[in-house]
Amino acid sequence: MSGAERASGSGRLLTGVAWAVLLVGLCLWGSDIAGLRGGMSAPATGDVAAVGRPLGVELPPAHEPLTPARPERVDVPSLKVRAPVAARGLDGDGAIDPPPFAQSGTVGWYGGGTRPGAPGAALFVGHVDTETEPAVFYDLSTLRPGEKVEVARDDGKVAEFTVEDVEVVTRERFDAKKAYGPHEDGRAELRLITCGGTFDKNARTYTANVIVSAYLTDVSA
Repeated sequence: MSGAERASGSGRLLTGVAWAVLLVGLCLWGSDIAGLRGGMSAPATGDVAAVGRPLGVELPPAHEPLTPARPERVDVPSLKVRAPVAARGLDGDGAIDPPPFAQSGTVGWYGGGTRPGAPGAALFVGHVDTETEPAVFYDLSTLRPGEKVEVARDDGKVAEFTVEDVEVVTRERFDAKKAYGPHEDGRAELRLITCGGTFDKNARTYTANVIVSAYLTDVSA
């Protein structure tokens, strides 16, 4: 059985080396984007250390975790994102294999790990842009604590997550366990990940990753 087909609600945490490969694999490009790259100033690639949780933002209590179910769609209302989800496994280097660039409107879910709504941190990855246009997570870093992310599951339930933290992490500051492990034991959490920082023309890659952390706060049918 492949990693994408496992029924486990928790899965294993990838190593720091594998996650470093993910950063490169998700953000590596072979050419510039006219009008987008080389001085890109869009919010999704702002090279900041962290957005974090502003003072005065009151977050709701966590909802009790659900039984595991596969995700079918991700909705981020504040960003007007409504995207299908494709289960992704690991590549030959042991990192998550992101969606192909031809499917830039699709969000990849690591099917060998936590299923969204179950205890642990479910991992979703998406491209920030393609060689011609912005992709599904282009505006991801503009999310703010308190905003919602909805995941429609194959059991008919919609798991609603509340954003609690937004961070842009450079390779030098990257810590796999801190970035992708659960923030609180027993809680159902979500990570949305894309490229961030600036685009390095010489290395043909972005310098960082945007990591949005959210947790389950509501469920609807």
